[in-house]
Amino acid sequence: MDTIEKVTSGGEIDLSVELGPLKLKTPIIAASGTFGYGIEYEGLADFSAYGAIILKAVSLEPRRGNPPPRIVETPAGMLNCIGLENPGVEAFIKEKLPRAARLGVPLIANLVGERVKDYVRLAEILDGENALVALEINASCPNVEHGYSMFSTTPSAIEELVKEVRKATKKPLIVKLSPNVTDIVPLAKASLEAGGDILDLCNTFLGMSICIETGHSRLSRDYGGLSGRAIRPLALRIVHQAVSATNAPIIGTGGIYETSDAIEFFIAGARAVSLGTVQFIHPDQARKIVDELNAYLKTRGISLNQLIGSYRGPACVNHSDDLP
Repeated sequence: MDTIEKVTSGGEIDLSVELGPLKLKTPIIAASGTFGYGIEYEGLADFSAYGAIILKAVSLEPRRGNPPPRIVETPAGMLNCIGLENPGVEAFIKEKLPRAARLGVPLIANLVGERVKDYVRLAEILDGENALVALEINASCPNVEHGYSMFSTTPSAIEELVKEVRKATKKPLIVKLSPNVTDIVPLAKASLEAGGDILDLCNTFLGMSICIETGHSRLSRDYGGLSGRAIRPLALRIVHQAVSATNAPIIGTGGIYETSDAIEFFIAGARAVSLGTVQFIHPDQARKIVDELNAYLKTRGISLNQLIGSYRGPACVNHSDDLP
């Protein structure tokens, strides 16, 4: 793995970034579902390292989620089938949001629903919450019945969803898409054309783990969402494809553990990155990445904006040795 120099004293780089209509003080975001409501990480994480926290998913009514077992480790990753457990939007506003707002980090709500009108109603309710700087449409969770396939596998379905939610809110709108598709580009274009401001790429990949002693799934469902290091090259490819086709503001999500991982996503064109599974292992990894990113940019004498989208294409191969 590439090594990143430690921060030298003085002269810190400006790590603020414009992510569509949002301006973040750092390009590091806590991914939804991996950081709770932020309050669970008090005393463990340095919140000043985050540009934003995408809060745990919220639905109109409380959801119990799937029964256990709901998490299983895999080589270089983790499978989960939590099932979007949450207390519902009323409790979210009364109990969770006020405490999260005291953390001093911009907050983004992650919306989930069974029907388009569920998302629309959530957007209407949360549009007036000043503690929220944006809303994220979660159209891609693979851990509920028909969850990921309902909206985010066809351009027409995601276009209808985003278009209707756009009418219900003036807040910046992030669309989190599924990687479990043949081609991300038509879905990305449809999301933007329908009124999405930012893309979050991508959610977990469908995976499976079987106990060889019992023959049963190690989860309470057949399949779960795979996250962690194993998916990083796949997520990076998806980000690059979407940037190349749309030049959209994108949050790169998937398998980011080290600073070098985040830098790869910036070079590919992501304007921010979100940390997920790594926070279960290293809850203060955001601070480490921010410090090392600052050092990386200082050493090279470049800004974050110069780094973003600086991909130079395939490796140059010298074939001169093959000449007679």
